[in-house]
Amino acid sequence: MPTASYLERRGELETYFDRTAADAWSKLTSDAPVSRIRATVRAGRDQMRATLLSYLPEDLSGLRLLDAGCGTGALSLEAARRGGDIVAIDLSPSLVALAKERTKDEPEAQRIDFHVGDMLDPELGDFDFIVGMDSLIHYRDQDLANILARMATRARQGVVFTFAPRTALLAAMHMAGRFFPRSDRAPSIEPISEARLRQLVAATPELTAWRPGRSRRIVSGFYTSQAMELVPA
Repeated sequence: MPTASYLERRGELETYFDRTAADAWSKLTSDAPVSRIRATVRAGRDQMRATLLSYLPEDLSGLRLLDAGCGTGALSLEAARRGGDIVAIDLSPSLVALAKERTKDEPEAQRIDFHVGDMLDPELGDFDFIVGMDSLIHYRDQDLANILARMATRARQGVVFTFAPRTALLAAMHMAGRFFPRSDRAPSIEPISEARLRQLVAATPELTAWRPGRSRRIVSGFYTSQAMELVPA
């Protein structure tokens, strides 16, 4: 069962991405002109999406993939172009609606089944791969371990995700965010060191059959995130 802290943060994320940040997220994930700072974030996200996709088979034909926290659907579309059957889910109805609108004229979109809801919903079924791009970075370390454990029980070949690496810059940004009025704050990220994350994976009973694989940190201006894959041990 989801913990109280997971449910609380999930509610904050739903409110933020569906109401407060929907327009900004729409511009960030498009070709629309953005500020220099947001341009570095856009470039970083493009690099990260390519990294996560590189951890998946080039040919996804016959494979089922969950895009957990699909946002505006860019990763889902790329995976569908590789022949995969994609279940794309996000907490934000606004972002899912935007994803549907952006992909509606793409032939591969017929392979994408969009949903609004919780990425951990067991009704979504089992998958060959589960991908979570920057959708797990807002959860505390123990909740992150629990999320990975629940994903692993539904993944046959791999879980590919990102986490917020603990760096001096991210720690400073995290601290500075606490001085903004609560109404102006985005849901904070929860930085974690790679060593701590590996320790949590090793200590989680549901993950004993899994091990960390490749990992790569992407730094682009104000965007810092780290990719990691879990593969069968």
